[in-house]
Amino acid sequence: MFRHVLSSRLLLALLGSSSLVAQQGSPTLQTRAPQAQSVPSSGITLSTGTQLVVVDVVVQDRDGHPVHHLNASDFQLQESHRPQVIKSFDEHAAQSASNPTAFALPRLPAGTFTDYTPVPSDSTLNVLLIDSLNTPTKDQSYVHNQLQQYVKRATPGARIAIFGLTSRLILLQGFTSDPEALKAAVDHRLIPRASALLDDPSGSNTDPNLLSDAIIAGAGAAGAIASAVASVKQFEAQTATFQTELRTRYTLQAFNQLARYLSSFPGRKNIVWFSGSFPLSIFPDSSLNDPFAAATDASAQLRETDNLLNRARVAVYPTDARGLQTVPIFDASRSGSGMSDPRRLAKEISDFSSTNAQEHSTMSRIAEDTGGHAFYNTNGLADAVSKSIEAGSSYYTLTYSPSDRDGKGEYRKIDVKLSGEPATRGLQLSYRKGYNTRDSRKPAGSSALLAAAQPVTQPATQPATSNAGTQGYALASMQRGAPTPSDILFKVSVLPASAATENEVAPHNRLNPAAAARGPYQRYDVNFVSLTTGLGLALQSDGRRHGAVEFLAYVYDTEGRLINLEGDTLSMNLAPETYQGLLKSGMGFHLQVSAPAKSESFLRLAIHDLGSGRMGVVEIPTVSVAHLPPPAAMPNAALPAHTAPQ
Repeated sequence: MFRHVLSSRLLLALLGSSSLVAQQGSPTLQTRAPQAQSVPSSGITLSTGTQLVVVDVVVQDRDGHPVHHLNASDFQLQESHRPQVIKSFDEHAAQSASNPTAFALPRLPAGTFTDYTPVPSDSTLNVLLIDSLNTPTKDQSYVHNQLQQYVKRATPGARIAIFGLTSRLILLQGFTSDPEALKAAVDHRLIPRASALLDDPSGSNTDPNLLSDAIIAGAGAAGAIASAVASVKQFEAQTATFQTELRTRYTLQAFNQLARYLSSFPGRKNIVWFSGSFPLSIFPDSSLNDPFAAATDASAQLRETDNLLNRARVAVYPTDARGLQTVPIFDASRSGSGMSDPRRLAKEISDFSSTNAQEHSTMSRIAEDTGGHAFYNTNGLADAVSKSIEAGSSYYTLTYSPSDRDGKGEYRKIDVKLSGEPATRGLQLSYRKGYNTRDSRKPAGSSALLAAAQPVTQPATQPATSNAGTQGYALASMQRGAPTPSDILFKVSVLPASAATENEVAPHNRLNPAAAARGPYQRYDVNFVSLTTGLGLALQSDGRRHGAVEFLAYVYDTEGRLINLEGDTLSMNLAPETYQGLLKSGMGFHLQVSAPAKSESFLRLAIHDLGSGRMGVVEIPTVSVAHLPPPAAMPNAALPAHTAPQ
């Protein structure tokens, strides 16, 4: 938390400075760096500090109401059955969110933007995640109606953001405590979308048209070719499993990205996840020729996602968007179809019960692993949101340093219990149940999430689907409409390079051939200034700081298609005095990128640290800057320097 507050203060000072870019002769700004070159390394990695484990504990009475005014002595904490000493203890109450304290964002000059979001350091953040990937459109409409009811009576002062999930994560509304902003987002941005990976995307409960049933019906049960029916059933089962695996992959990738995004904010975060079917495992079906070919288990991938959520202090509140369910075969829309066949009736009831139990088990597991609570078999979704935000905003924070500091990457279980008089009151505790240690035998930063990232100057043709690795995170973060990470705090000036348009794009720009974009184009000057504190500039044995930072500008059309991009990498070998100077002044970089002059487009601007994989991203519509005067027409325009910091 302290690091976030300190970085916020530095950025606010940077935002309040009179000039955006360095003056002539400053070594902190470059118009265009040469292509990235390898940075020599001594092979020495320095790491300091003692691991501190943070555990947020929600305490409720039998009726689900938060319990206040407990003391540190009322709690007992164990790690892998070993008692731990509580180093710090804090109580957080929901009512404190109504009077938050945040750094004020100064008024920025026209054409200047920042990835800094003013968020109170002592408040709880809440996310409403609308999952259209795993939810039929009928149930999405019901969620929409319930959220309309909720925003009318939303908790005053509660900071809420809204995200959507299709095959990727989409930011619909950033964090706000303004009821009108939330109402506008719910009314106009929550558009039900049919999922191509659901067997019944509409949620109409109509009788599925299975090819195997058609073969039996056409030939008659006695005359059907048994081998053909068995082969078709095997194919249908494996196809369904493949669809489920894709939904699982996309869903966990979205949670990984959301965890990385939320990790930049201090304090606890609550995700209220409205979703339909999401089975974590599909067990072998003995009725198939190859039972294990249609089986799948994503438990290992879920554990990786849980680790990211726990590190970011995120609690998940899964909420079944389908509400109270009945066996589909009994639904009026089926008109009694299948009721005349006792064996089919029994099978549908059994399959529904088994699938439903697996889905609710997955929801409960995710909630338990992260310290949240699962809501299912209820039609009161608006009430579930209120309960989730109330519970997640009233909690106790306990920290401890593990008595066993020799981590080998193993999973360690956390147990929290009450003692004394509170232990006799039947109170309920919710908290994350464990964490994976960092392997002390490996150098710091050697994990997949902290390893050196690959540049994303050349984007993938499709969104990244990998669950791990900083390159997948970077590519996903550069997608139009995705959450904008603020791992690296920066500001950026975007102004037309001139009043005239051009038939060609700026030098070094790369047009996407598939977009078939045509001129005229408007060229923009893009000037970055970032805080050096967020960059992974490794300290070497000679006292110098080595690293490489990527500066990116992507241009998208209104449909989210990539039109053009520009990017470059700045390699650094900083003397101690230069590094200290950059800590105070920030680091600058200059790009030029072209966007269509006669149609609306969006600029996705980013700083990507290749040492740590951290990113800072902003997204702006070109309509907000296209009318501004070019830098030459502005008084005291700063001129870019041509030397990289050394």
